[in-house]
Amino acid sequence: METVLQKKDIRTLSLEELKSVFSGLGEPAYRAVQVYEWLWKKPVFSFASMSNLPLSLRNKLDEQYVINAVALHTVKKSRDGTIKSAFRLHDGDLIEGVLIPAEERMTACVSSQVGCSLTCKFCATGYMDRKRNLDAAEIYDQVVLIARQAKETYDLPLSNIVYMGMGEPLLNYRNVLASIDRLTAEDGLGLSYKRITVSTAGIAKMIRKLGDDRVKFNLALSLHAANDRKRNEIMPINEQNSLESLRDALKHYFSKTKNPVTYEYIVFNQFNDGLADAKELAFFCKHIPCKVNIIEYNPIEFADFRNTGEDNLEAFADYLRKQGVNVRIRRSRGKDIDAACGQLAVKEK
Repeated sequence: METVLQKKDIRTLSLEELKSVFSGLGEPAYRAVQVYEWLWKKPVFSFASMSNLPLSLRNKLDEQYVINAVALHTVKKSRDGTIKSAFRLHDGDLIEGVLIPAEERMTACVSSQVGCSLTCKFCATGYMDRKRNLDAAEIYDQVVLIARQAKETYDLPLSNIVYMGMGEPLLNYRNVLASIDRLTAEDGLGLSYKRITVSTAGIAKMIRKLGDDRVKFNLALSLHAANDRKRNEIMPINEQNSLESLRDALKHYFSKTKNPVTYEYIVFNQFNDGLADAKELAFFCKHIPCKVNIIEYNPIEFADFRNTGEDNLEAFADYLRKQGVNVRIRRSRGKDIDAACGQLAVKEK
């Protein structure tokens, strides 16, 4: 029985590796540079689209390599202009990403895993199984496709990227950082590190590694409770990553990067929205320079949490401000299409 060799995804090759491949094909090195630009700077999802290459070379590449591109599967548009997309991966799996339009920015919210291995009780993705990590190109493709939506729908360029979609980015550390490298590289999309935020549920040793690697992008920690008992209840990851270990990791991170951290705090009715909770949060904020995004809770079918009342929300934020904490109340976007924070869970087939 004849063995069919699986083609290698050409985007797993570095520019130097591509040059070596082209040398073996008897092609000049500049051809590798051209292909690399088509893959990352232009970018296109097929060899046929690489119009400045000879047809014979395009055919040769097509015979030996593949581009495992992400494809747009379904699109839903919210009443507030938010666009949620389901993306089909080369192996058939589905993930979701979101375009969040605002007056001053166009933000892409992208996924880093198919599903999630964490089981945060308030997050729809946490009720899914984690199938696998996304590779760097699959994360990159989400940004490319969402950027096209921003241009086509709003005639505006993408300005910001948040790794706040499906999955825990720091459990896919290598591919997440590789995707950011391509997004910010001059021979990639050339975006600014300052416009990229990676959000984590709180994995202390990986936060330390971010510091050791002296990353330049922004870090956000999904905190949601500033005492261990409550955080254990809604975020089981806290049982192995206590607030004390997170505090020490964040101090290490800040000492290496000098980057302030954003704490994300969902206010649940009669759970973490009282004055005592605000005091605990204010104390946690004293460890390193930071700001707090207070987030409305977005209901999901698996959990019976409720959003706190408007008066509680304002009182909570006001207390933090009086303690000198930089606070912003973040209103939910795309709630009517399950595109808001914590609502991403693929339902399409």
